[in-house]
Formats: sequence, C-alpha cells, structure tokens
Amino acid sequence: MPQRSFNLHLVSDSTGETLNSMARAVLARFPDPHVIYHRWSLVRSRFQLDQVLEGIKAEPGPVLFTLVDRSLRHSLEEVCGQMGVTCLSVLDPVLDLIQSQIGEQAREKRAAQHVMDADYFRRIDAMHYVLAHDDGQGVAGIEEADCVLVGVSRSSKTPTCFYLANRGIKAANVPIVPTSPLPPELDNPPCPVIGLTIDVPALIDIRRHRLKIIGGVGVRQDTNDYIDHEAVKAEILAARRLCTSRGWPVIDVTRRSIEETAATVLQLMEAWHARRGGNAPTPGSIGV
Repeated sequence: MPQRSFNLHLVSDSTGETLNSMARAVLARFPDPHVIYHRWSLVRSRFQLDQVLEGIKAEPGPVLFTLVDRSLRHSLEEVCGQMGVTCLSVLDPVLDLIQSQIGEQAREKRAAQHVMDADYFRRIDAMHYVLAHDDGQGVAGIEEADCVLVGVSRSSKTPTCFYLANRGIKAANVPIVPTSPLPPELDNPPCPVIGLTIDVPALIDIRRHRLKIIGGVGVRQDTNDYIDHEAVKAEILAARRLCTSRGWPVIDVTRRSIEETAATVLQLMEAWHARRGGNAPTPGSIGV
C-alpha cells in the first residue's frame, strides 16, 4: 500500500538543528517516508508564532517543537489542541530526567548552546586548524593536532576532518601516496593516527566523478593509475599494510556516513588516550 504524505512542522526558537536531526533519525527507520517538512526557526515573538500557527492551519500536520518561552509554548499547544493537531515538546522528557538527577530546575534560556563561550571558540579554532592542515599541508603543526587521519586520495579524509572540527577536534589529514614517504612528523606522532580505507569499486567511482568535475583534460580514464582497478587495489592494500605496520587503526568508510566515521574516530581517540592514561579532548556540542 503506498504511503500517504503528511506535513511535519518543526518549530524552534533557535536554529532548529536538534529538531532536524531528530526527525531525520526517526524517519530514516522507514523505507520511503513521504514527508513535507515545514521548518520554523528563530520563533521568539508572538508575531512570529502567529505566522507559524497560520502555516499549521493552512497545512495541518504533527508539530515538534523546542520553545523555551512559556507563553509561546502554551499558545502553540493550545491552538494545536483546538485544531486536533498533535504537538510535542521533544526535549521535555530528557530535561525532566536531567533535572531529577541534578536536583534543580534548568534555566529558561533559549539557544543556550549557541553562546560564544570557550567551546564555541574551540570549534572555530579547530576549523581554522583543519583549513591550514588539509591534505598534507602544514605538517610542521601536527604536534598541535588532536588526531591525524591518513589514507589514499578521495577516502573522505577532508569531510571527516571538517565534521570533527565542528566538534572542536583539531584534525589534520595526510594523504598516503604510493611514491611519496609520509612526513617524518608521523614517525613518533603526539596524537592518535587513524587510517581510512575504502572498497576498490567505490573509490574508483568517486575518482572518476572527480576527474569529470576537474575536466580530466588529457587523461585517459581507462589507463590512468588513478582509476585503474589493479593500480587502485594495490594502492589501497599498500596503505592498509602501512597502517598495520605502524599500529594505526583503520576505518572502512565504504558504507559509512561522515557522521559514523567521525563517531568511530572519536572512539578510537578515547581508546588511544586511555592506553596512555590521559584524557581525550572533549567534543563540543553541535547546536540545537
């Protein structure tokens, strides 16, 4: 039976990232959800809420919200109740649990996670670091890194580093090139070094697409070692052997999202520091 499409309203007094993430996480468990998203962010006044309510009336559907202001919450819940529309404050169950454990009430402060505190500046600093140490640049600054990602070209090192930077992690990435030695800074690295690997067919597809984007002028795609099956296979095998010989863990990114790869990197970082009796950098929170 074909699924009926429905409207889903996400109402937030901040950026709405938490609502978006929660909705994606839940809907990912359904094979082919037909959802029409209505995203209402930075709703902080009665006038703005009235616009939201008009939108819900025009296209009714369940409402998920994160609103701190009590009067706005009450108005949203009241009008949704009158319309017979389901309305849910997604953070309330977690907030109640934490309040009961801590023994005090949470502050009524909207967008508290977005203040320009030390954590915010740590993420900005990490972003600048990734930009300066991408693809083998600035290897002299590796001693400042929280982790180093190594792998063959197009194995998702750069996007993973940027994702980690958004968590406040300074991640450098160094390519493993068949004919080039690794920088001497990795002979005795001061931080975890983690390899990224990928299946041969998947890597070839990515590299072919890359060649098409940059034009591939004068490059025969059927013979270039960059996308030749046997050459790529040997390149990946050599990279894995290198990581094994140095005791560096390897993550297969073939069927992983960037988020999953980054989560595994963080786990490996914690294990690395635990073996040495130290503490891994605490990942910063990503906005609600």
